[in-house]
Amino acid sequence: MKLRVVTRKWLTGCSVAACLLVPVVAQVRALAADAAKSAALASPPASQWAHVGPDGKLAYRTLPTGDRIMDFSWAGYMGAGVAIPTVPVRVTVGPSGADDTAAIQAALDAASRLEPVNGMRGAVLLKRGAYECRSALYLRTSGVVLRGSGSGANGTALRMTGTPHVCISLSGSWHVDRTGRAVPIVDTYVPSGANSFRLSDASGFSPGDAVLVNRPITPAWVHFMRMDGLVRGGRKETWLSESGWIESERTIKAITGDGITVDVPLSDSFNAVYLDPPGASLVKCLGSGRISQVGVEQLRIVAPPQAVEIRERHHQGIRMYGVCDGWLRDIAIEDTVNSVGIGSGCCRVTVEAVSVRHSVATKGAAKPADFSAGGSQILFNRCEATGNNLFYFVTGARVTGPNVLLNCTFHGNGHIQPHQRWATGLLVDGCQVPDSGIDFMNRGEMGSGHGWTIGWAVAWNCVARSYVIQQPPGAMNWAIGCLGARAQSGMPFGHEPKLPEGTFDSHGTPVAPASLYLAQLRDRLGPEAVKNIGY
Repeated sequence: MKLRVVTRKWLTGCSVAACLLVPVVAQVRALAADAAKSAALASPPASQWAHVGPDGKLAYRTLPTGDRIMDFSWAGYMGAGVAIPTVPVRVTVGPSGADDTAAIQAALDAASRLEPVNGMRGAVLLKRGAYECRSALYLRTSGVVLRGSGSGANGTALRMTGTPHVCISLSGSWHVDRTGRAVPIVDTYVPSGANSFRLSDASGFSPGDAVLVNRPITPAWVHFMRMDGLVRGGRKETWLSESGWIESERTIKAITGDGITVDVPLSDSFNAVYLDPPGASLVKCLGSGRISQVGVEQLRIVAPPQAVEIRERHHQGIRMYGVCDGWLRDIAIEDTVNSVGIGSGCCRVTVEAVSVRHSVATKGAAKPADFSAGGSQILFNRCEATGNNLFYFVTGARVTGPNVLLNCTFHGNGHIQPHQRWATGLLVDGCQVPDSGIDFMNRGEMGSGHGWTIGWAVAWNCVARSYVIQQPPGAMNWAIGCLGARAQSGMPFGHEPKLPEGTFDSHGTPVAPASLYLAQLRDRLGPEAVKNIGY
């Protein structure tokens, strides 16, 4: 069965609308069934971009510039491959039949005052039953976990009432101080996926140093990306400020002469032609204020149905800021808007078995997001969402990977779509969006000038109704082993010509390994690490 190429027409506003016919859904499902039958009869093919070599390790094809699919296996709690702990219960709360916000908050505060043992203070256990929450619950101290007695109908339910608010906020006061001078990176080109580069002088650095890899936003680069001419309604829009930076937190692993090797690969390329002056650089840093070893688990959040526009106040599920090494797991969320946000300052976070369901759709062209990533090394594992007129997953501006969606399933009229202003290093692995699409694209003047949303992103062995996989200037996006129709377009609002496609490899036929993330994790840390995260 051949896949049809479908041309998209873009509507106004912040939404993405595809003129794809209903039969495409049946086509995708038929392809998935055919693929399953084929897999039972023969071994799946290998991708030229990432495949198991003769030594049993993954081998990668590179672009002529040396860029390659990055190692995404660093995404997740404690840098991945570490089981989420079961923290001992220290405080227990039962439902009162009235507003329980103050009682739960008092229990969280009491746990926060306990002395930590191996980084853990203790869990607050909510007994079975329904708890009314008229305002937000705040978890601001390391080593504290909020745990329910199950996310099902007979478990623990937090019922949101009162003025619209977020149900649970996990928040530190994250701040990064630069503790030394910025030293120039002297390589004329550092490829995406690399973890080493040369400095003009490495004498001030040592292995183990926390550092920021600074990538400047220059007028030359913005012009190269063709993002300096965005105009909407007669007004110029700014994609990225041409005096800013995109920063990646890393730790120095080794130093050889003036060569630096960092722990986690870089999710973007560094081309001196467009970045000088002032040029890319490395600076030592000291972070403060983050909280760690915190989580929410085994409960249900229920909001009243909200047929609102996202500019109106609305109940939200969970927000996380300034958290490193935290988790959300086994959580059912009903009828919140902009439901799960892993925001700025977050790193090494796992969101596992979190489901979001909507009984009504939001209104208007601007869409909310069920899951959003604004940090780095975030793993969304086995998450689900069902609803219409929304984004199932988005990234924020200047987000650097690795970030991963693994074996997630989304149903309804929504998209996996990085949202704005140049995120890099996203893997969508084994995910299913049978009723809608996966888009790595240029959103142009949508919103306030979202422009190129993502570079160096990979869709691996996914099923979707459609794929918009575009190639940004000087970068690449991939769809490998995926099932669904390829859709082509220019920038929204009728711009022509059509933008170049990224790389489609083995389209319509899944490839081996079945999961890129799990194969990379096994390569780096061994089979036990894969077992530790439930595979």
